[in-house]
Amino acid sequence: MPTIAIIAPGAMGSAVAARLTGHGARVLTSLTGRSGTTRARAEAAGMVHAGDADLAAADLVLSILPPADAAALARRLAPSLAGAPRKPVYVDLNAVSPNTLHGIAATIAETGTPFLDGAILGHPPRPGAVGPRLYVSGPGTGPAMRLRDLGLDMRVCEGGIGAASALKMSYAGINKGLTALAGLIVLGAERSGAGAALRAELAESEPELLARFGRALPDMVPKAGRWVAEMGEIAGFLAPDAAGGQVFAGAAAFYDRLSSPAGADEVAALEAFAEAAGRSSRTG
Repeated sequence: MPTIAIIAPGAMGSAVAARLTGHGARVLTSLTGRSGTTRARAEAAGMVHAGDADLAAADLVLSILPPADAAALARRLAPSLAGAPRKPVYVDLNAVSPNTLHGIAATIAETGTPFLDGAILGHPPRPGAVGPRLYVSGPGTGPAMRLRDLGLDMRVCEGGIGAASALKMSYAGINKGLTALAGLIVLGAERSGAGAALRAELAESEPELLARFGRALPDMVPKAGRWVAEMGEIAGFLAPDAAGGQVFAGAAAFYDRLSSPAGADEVAALEAFAEAAGRSSRTG
């Protein structure tokens, strides 16, 4: 069975690790400086702590981090990768724009390590459920595709380095961008006294949208802070279209506000709208 390094053991990384270890793989991670909660999560997933040299000696290195940390991880591991006598395949699976991804690829290329662009679409793996979908693009996808035998839904995204990241930006832009748009409009309606009327109209004319917002808005609240950097990456992805970049710069600002104490009243308003939307969907 292969040895796979996963950095870091967050909600997604640890769930991917649990799927792999459940199929017999050995999964390494880095727990230096991590909290007791994170260490316990890693242990529950069957992950084993290792130093950077051992991580670089794995068969595959899967980078699964908040997007703001992706480039720093590549720089951190570069010396160990450069010194590794047998190179792993480095797969960046983070929610970063193609521009950011190409910078990471250049850092890894300097070490002589094979590199693949990747994207994770969907929620963390759960026992008994299929998914998420893991896409890889670039030359030599074979080593990553062998993770199919270890329980992951691996897929090739044609188009070379940058294609998988572009897919992630596009999918997240529609999915999380729609949630930002809904939140902004709902708050505008509530400020103007039209919140109940909007909800009633959606229940009548767009019941599927209302049901989606009833689920997506409360699900977004605890994640809003983590989505800020991702919205910034999507803004960069759309930078050639000034209007598109502005839309997602605004989404980043919106999620940043909701994740701060200043957004507490808005969070409460969104949660109240979502709760009422759920009632409307159940009785519709």
